[in-house]
Amino acid sequence: MDHKVKKLIHGRALLLIIALGIGGSFQTGFQVTVISSPSMYIKDFINKTWEERYEQPMGQRPATFLWSSVVGFYALGGFSGALSVKLMTTRYGRKGTMMWNSVISIVAAVFMLTCKTAKSIEMVFISRLLYGFSAGLGSSTHVIYLGESCPKEVRGMVTLTAATFSSVGKFFGQLTGLGELLGREHLWHILLSSCSCFSLVQLLLLLFLPEAPRYLLIDKNNKEMCRKALQTLWGEGDYKVEIEEMLAEQAAIQRERPKSVLELLRDKSVRWQIVTVLVTSISIQFCGISVISVFSFSIFMEAGVPLDKIRYITLGLGLSEISTSVTCSLLIENKGRRALLWRAFWSMSVIMALITLTLNLKDSTNWMPYCTVCLLFLFVIFYGGGAAGVIPPFIHEIFVQSCRPAAFVLLGGLRWLGFSVIGTLFPFLLTSLKSFSFLLCASICLIAGIFFFFLIPETKGKTVLQISKEFKEFPMCGRPSSVKSTTVETRL
Repeated sequence: MDHKVKKLIHGRALLLIIALGIGGSFQTGFQVTVISSPSMYIKDFINKTWEERYEQPMGQRPATFLWSSVVGFYALGGFSGALSVKLMTTRYGRKGTMMWNSVISIVAAVFMLTCKTAKSIEMVFISRLLYGFSAGLGSSTHVIYLGESCPKEVRGMVTLTAATFSSVGKFFGQLTGLGELLGREHLWHILLSSCSCFSLVQLLLLLFLPEAPRYLLIDKNNKEMCRKALQTLWGEGDYKVEIEEMLAEQAAIQRERPKSVLELLRDKSVRWQIVTVLVTSISIQFCGISVISVFSFSIFMEAGVPLDKIRYITLGLGLSEISTSVTCSLLIENKGRRALLWRAFWSMSVIMALITLTLNLKDSTNWMPYCTVCLLFLFVIFYGGGAAGVIPPFIHEIFVQSCRPAAFVLLGGLRWLGFSVIGTLFPFLLTSLKSFSFLLCASICLIAGIFFFFLIPETKGKTVLQISKEFKEFPMCGRPSSVKSTTVETRL
């Protein structure tokens, strides 16, 4: 593994990781957190534009509807982008899709930058829709591109960088939204479009980087271009072992065309992988991290934290997620995927239950709100060090080439649908159930931990074909009898 890591520096693999990161999951993380800071200024812009256009003030209901549409259009765009992953990656390849994705982000920035001058509410909606589409398409393609560009020995570590860049994007959105930087009334449109500068950088960098090697060989049947791509990314070498592994996968799927989502759902040979995707998507969306990211201000208010300290505590949460994501990249090839997943979800379940307790006892003593803050930090640490980091490489590994794009369409669609549900329902849950709403998150984390502990095999250091075989032999309950033999075969 050390030899592979050294090649990461000697080739252009590190440049590929950075290029995909700043134009992929970074954009998603940024847009999730950046919208909260300028919300008052956007509402004011909508009200003033409406009054100038129709010469009468806007009513409360239309104002609420239009503001919720600004937030909702991003989720709608994300859902549409996620559904486009298979179409785009099949037609334009992984590299071409990411380049088109950068163009979409830049177009979105143009709409956002000019909306104030044009006094157009519609341009804000279009920009948010395009940014959402870019996020939905880019975040999934980012993981696919990385996973198909690296040897299996470092596949987990390299693919995990998608989660790291998402965490960096969240923190960057929180940081630039501070009043000392771009979080001001006359700069809100610049704040919301600032991440597109990184899309332009990605577009330029990808011109000097190759297509994903696995895509070139398995989908395009171009062995020589695959070898050149591996040499460009990882340095000189014949890469005989890696190419033989890809050829074996190509022979196993008998050069099937990429499956559609419907065909994937009908395929009984990957039924347990699909169940895993469903459980993964539900557990990530409803574990509580989306609630913390979007509604952290309300949660800290409920906990009794002073208003002037909330924004800086939120920045601390962002830094915690980044640091634990980096730590996870150092552990994933040592501890494995399964162990990190079940430990993280069980720990998150306990923490959510304790958060419920501290929120109910917040008035008992003046230091109890800070216990809630500490627990939220712990939750983010376990999330970033387990669930967030491990799931992208794990989902990539459990599907063969012909099923992978459709699997990411399914995962992305469920993710953005869940994000919309959380954004719509949680404010009502927080109002009606208050602190007890976090017990729902605790229950989901507990169930996810049980699932990952008992019902999935380890994928560390195995080829895609070995993992697929192990899933087929893995019963829905209990341990597989063939795991031992498969492990021996892997070592040989």
